[in-house]
Amino acid sequence: MDQRQQELAARIAGRRGAVRGPFRVWLHSAEMCERAESLGAFARFDCSLPKHLRELTLLMAARNWDAQYSWNAHVHQAIEAGVPQAAVEAVAEKREAVFDNPADQAFYQFCREVLEEHFVSDETFAAALEHFGPKGLVDTIGALGNFTMLGMCLNTFQVDLQADKEPPFPDIRGYGRVAPATDGPRP
Repeated sequence: MDQRQQELAARIAGRRGAVRGPFRVWLHSAEMCERAESLGAFARFDCSLPKHLRELTLLMAARNWDAQYSWNAHVHQAIEAGVPQAAVEAVAEKREAVFDNPADQAFYQFCREVLEEHFVSDETFAAALEHFGPKGLVDTIGALGNFTMLGMCLNTFQVDLQADKEPPFPDIRGYGRVAPATDGPRP
């Protein structure tokens, strides 16, 4: 690494404990790494969303991009922060998650529509806006964008899947999709 890369690596390690995962890739472009780290730090630690919703955002984007490394690194943090286990399992299995808290349900629906539909219905937008205000929704989009970029990086550069962890998604192994089970041989 050149001096600039070494400085960034030291700063990342100081804030995050080590240089791992996507940062090992992003350091190949020091300017990109610096900006990605800054946005990622804001999305994870400093944005206006409560911690459990920041973690839920990360899991939803990770699942949308089948980013197993990211999921494995954060699934326990999400549960510890208050995301219900049943909701985590539903997201992992691409089923509809249900939340008891109306704000959490509105947030989940907003993120789901953004990720899956690429648009948000007026009803969903109004419900999320009521709970989180304009700043919260802008921070949500920033977090989803950051975590989407993270998933793309992890998969494209095949960042280590943490051999000591169980694969989190039933339809993904390694860096590819698993063919759905059939009741017999293919015709």
